[in-house]
Amino acid sequence: MSRTSRPVSRRVQIRRRRVTVGILAVLAAAVIAVVAVVASDLNGIHRSDIAMPSASPGVAQNTGEVNILVMGLDSRVDQDGKPFPQEIYDAIHAEDESVGGYNTNVLMFIHISANGGKAVGISIPRDDYVDYANAPDGVTKGKIKEDYGRTFQATYDELTGNGTDDATAYQRARDAARQAQIQTVSSFLGGVRIDHFVEVTMAAFYRVAQAVQPITVCLNQATADTFSGANFAAGMQQIDAAQAMAFVRQRRDTQYENVDLTDLDRTRRQQAFMISLAVKLKSAQTFTDFGAMRSLIDTAKQYVAIDQGFDLLSLASTAQRLAGGDITFQTLPVERFGTIDGESVNIVDQDKIAGIVRDLLNPPSATAAPTDAPNDAATDAPRSPSDGGDGSSPSPSGSPTSQSYTNSQQPMVSGAVPCVN
Repeated sequence: MSRTSRPVSRRVQIRRRRVTVGILAVLAAAVIAVVAVVASDLNGIHRSDIAMPSASPGVAQNTGEVNILVMGLDSRVDQDGKPFPQEIYDAIHAEDESVGGYNTNVLMFIHISANGGKAVGISIPRDDYVDYANAPDGVTKGKIKEDYGRTFQATYDELTGNGTDDATAYQRARDAARQAQIQTVSSFLGGVRIDHFVEVTMAAFYRVAQAVQPITVCLNQATADTFSGANFAAGMQQIDAAQAMAFVRQRRDTQYENVDLTDLDRTRRQQAFMISLAVKLKSAQTFTDFGAMRSLIDTAKQYVAIDQGFDLLSLASTAQRLAGGDITFQTLPVERFGTIDGESVNIVDQDKIAGIVRDLLNPPSATAAPTDAPNDAATDAPRSPSDGGDGSSPSPSGSPTSQSYTNSQQPMVSGAVPCVN
């Protein structure tokens, strides 16, 4: 049986193999800014008719602010459950459609303020052990990334067991999974409102990277990894779409003894790549390139899903502002690593996280005195590892570098290519 005709298994693999791919959530300006030019061309984008969670009682939320949850799935199929083209599997080292489930390996909460202040992107580590809002198949707790897949499988099994046809059951199960995952994230972050979602697969990331390659990234040290296919020198460098996949999925080093990477470093890579992508989109006049535009639009239609009420055109100007450097990324803290029911998980402090999110969404006024620099500021001072400069030297593409980030908890500022582990 040929690849294109082979049926795709709906069974979700919750216990993942070690080659799990962490997918960059492609929000940035990629899809949003495209519709500013050719909005009518996005009529075919997949929209999900689900209820978005409102803020819990007592949670501060100002009128006019927008909260967007970006979900990056590790599934090897498109929005209709169909396999990717073979060339994508080959390029991203992701085997085929029979491998992988529906874990949300990337969860990023984007908060856009109402007063034109800096936006904030909050990355949620995928293995955080949390309460599930809907208890899929009776499971009340687990890794936050697994709520989507558990709900999808439970709903799909129930629907097909009651005689619903496969295609209908599949789409309804995906909607139920989105609803459950979004509600769990809202509760985990302290009961925040979530207005919209953007869901992407690894194919979406690859196609976007293809459309705008090469992209400039910066690494603090040379590193290589046989699992992801990563093989990078230290310093500034330009990478193509296939290398970009390795860049955002690497979480270990298999060659250099002094390089110790973790899942949190992979999250930081995803943030860094999103910033580098925005820098490239802003500087390379991508949106005057018809071929690149066409590719981005086709990618959105096949590999992206959004909620029914998401008016992309209305956010076009905001997207351009964010691409210009008006967003800061932060990763939520992990208290310690543990093992529950044989699974490696992140143990987190729910109250602390709710407090952090509350402060990020309701910062002090711009006239307030700046806070002291973090204790690790000496090690994370602005520099360019490629030349030992002051952090403002140009990259191969002409874009300036910004700070070098060695601590995954340090807020990452957009606007210039960051150097990361």
